[in-house]
Amino acid sequence: MPGLEGLLNYQRQWFRDDIRAALSVVAVALPVAIAYAQLTGVNAVVGLYSCILPMLVYALFGTSRQLIVGPDAATCAVIAAVVTPLAAGDPVKHWQLVMTMTGMTGIWCLLASRFKLGVLADFLSKPILMGLLNGVAITIIVGQFSKVFGFKFEHPYLIERLADLPRYITQFHRPTILISLVALFVFLLIKRFRPQWPAALAVMIISAFAVWFFNLGTFEIKTVGAIQSGLPIFQTPAFDLGIARELVMPALNLAMVSFVSMMLTARSFAAKNGYDIDADKEFMALGLANIASAFSQGFAVSGADSRTAVNDANGGKTQWVSIIAALLITLIALFLTAPLQYIPSAALGIVLVIASLSLIDLKALWQLRKRDNSAFFLAFTTLLAVLFIGVIPGITLAVLLGLFQFLRVVMRPTEQVLGLDHKGVIRSIDSAKKAIPIHGVFIYRFNSPLTYFNALYFKRQLLRKIAAEEGVECLIIDAVPCFTHLDLSVMAMLADLHIILKKLGIRLVVAGRKRQMLKWCELASVSTTDGGVLIRSDLYLALKMNQIYKQALAEGLAPLVHKQPNNEDVLIHSHL
Repeated sequence: MPGLEGLLNYQRQWFRDDIRAALSVVAVALPVAIAYAQLTGVNAVVGLYSCILPMLVYALFGTSRQLIVGPDAATCAVIAAVVTPLAAGDPVKHWQLVMTMTGMTGIWCLLASRFKLGVLADFLSKPILMGLLNGVAITIIVGQFSKVFGFKFEHPYLIERLADLPRYITQFHRPTILISLVALFVFLLIKRFRPQWPAALAVMIISAFAVWFFNLGTFEIKTVGAIQSGLPIFQTPAFDLGIARELVMPALNLAMVSFVSMMLTARSFAAKNGYDIDADKEFMALGLANIASAFSQGFAVSGADSRTAVNDANGGKTQWVSIIAALLITLIALFLTAPLQYIPSAALGIVLVIASLSLIDLKALWQLRKRDNSAFFLAFTTLLAVLFIGVIPGITLAVLLGLFQFLRVVMRPTEQVLGLDHKGVIRSIDSAKKAIPIHGVFIYRFNSPLTYFNALYFKRQLLRKIAAEEGVECLIIDAVPCFTHLDLSVMAMLADLHIILKKLGIRLVVAGRKRQMLKWCELASVSTTDGGVLIRSDLYLALKMNQIYKQALAEGLAPLVHKQPNNEDVLIHSHL
C-alpha cells in the first residue's frame, strides 16, 4: 500500500488544502458521475457507487498523490458499446453485465501488474490515444443528441444515426430543447463570470429546481427518476456464462485504454509536483479500484483528468483528498438522493457534450501531419475506425496498427555506412560529407535488434551495399545496436554471411559486445578461430587490427595476426 505511507506521515498544515480540494472534487465528480451513469445505461446512483470504494482503494494502493479515480467518458462509452447489444433491453441484465465487465477489467489489470507489464503504458502511443479520444468524444456527442433534443435513436452505430438524422429532426421535442438551451446558457454564463464555480453542478441544481418548481414533468420532459438511497447490496450476476465470454477481450481492451489514459494523467501531475510514478503498482491500484467498483455494483473507473486537475489547482497535497471526497459522496448517496430524481436527462446530455468537447483536439491531430506523417496516419485511422466500426473494434484495430508500425520499424530500420572524419572519429557518411570512406574497409551499422524476422533483410541489404562498392577487403559490422540478444536464426545467418564473404575474399569482423559474441558464437557453433568470424571489442580496435593485418600481409606475417587471441593488445604489441 504505497499510499498508506503518505497517510501515516501526514502533516497537519496540509489538512485545510486537502479539505478545500476535496469539496471542489465532489462538486465536479457528482454531476459527472450521474451523467456517466446515464451514458453507461445504468441508474444514476450507480455513478455514485462507482466513486466511493474505488477512491478509497486508490488512496491506499496508488502511487500518485494527486490522481482522482472515477467514471471516465472513454471507459463508459466502451462499456455501453459492448454491453448494450448483449443485454437486449433488459435493464437488470445490463447492470449485471456492466459489473461483470468491470470485474474482468480489474482482473486483467491485476494480471498485468503481476507480470510487470507497466511498460504497456507506452504501448498505446500518443497518436493512437489522440485518435481514440477524438473518436470516442464524437461518438458520445452524437449519442447525446437524443437526450438534448428529446427523441430516441433506433440505430446503435454512429454512421447510421447520422444518415438518419433528417428523419430524427421531425421528432424533436420542443420542451426538452428549451431545457437544454437553458442548461447550456447557465453553463456558459457561469464559465464567463464565475469560472471558479462548478458549472456542471450548478446546471444540475438549477435545472432540477426548475423541473420540480414548475412541474415540468407534465410536459413529458424525461428526468433521472427515482433513486434508491443507501449503500448497494452485493448481488451475484445471474446470466448465461456464454455471454460472459463475450466480455473477456473487450475487458482486456478496456483495461489497456483505462491504464494508458490514467498513466498519462498521473505522470503529468507527478512531474509537475516533483515525484515519480510506479507503473506496475498503478496497474495493481487500477485493478483493485475496478474490482472494488464491481463489488459495490458500480462500473469501470479510470484516472479522471478533470477531477485530478481540480484537485491540483485547489492545492490537494495527499490521498486524503480522495478519502474525504469519497466520504462526502457516501453521505449524498445515503441521505440526499431524493433531489437527484428531478435532474432532467437533457441537462445531463449538455454536461456530457461539454465534457466530451474537451476531449476533441482535431487541430493537434492535423498538426501531426506536418511533424510526423506516420503518426498522423495512425491517429487518423484510429479516429475513423472508432467512428465507422465502433469503439471496441476501433481500439483493437488501433492496437494492431501500432504493433504493425512498430514491427515495420524493427524489420526495416534505418542503416548507416560509417567512415572517418578529419579528426579520425568514426561517424556516418551522409550528404554533409564530414566523413569519408576508408579504402578497402566497409563499416556497416544496422539500427535495430537482429532477430529471426529481419535477419534475411539484414543480409540482403549488406550484400547489396557491398556489391555496389569496389575493392572491399574487410567488412566491419557494428554489433552494439543490432546484436542485442541470442537468436539462433541470426547466428545461422551470420555463419552463412561469413561463407559468402569468404568466397568473395572479404574478411568479416564483428565489433562490439565481444564477450557476448564469443559466447553466442560458441553456442551456435560459429567459428571464431582461424578463418572464422573475427570478433573485436569496438570499431576503433577493429580498424587498428585491420591496419596491422594489412601491414603484416605486406611483410609476409599475415598468419600471426589472423588468429583470434584472448587479448588483442598482446597481438598488437607482438607485431609492433
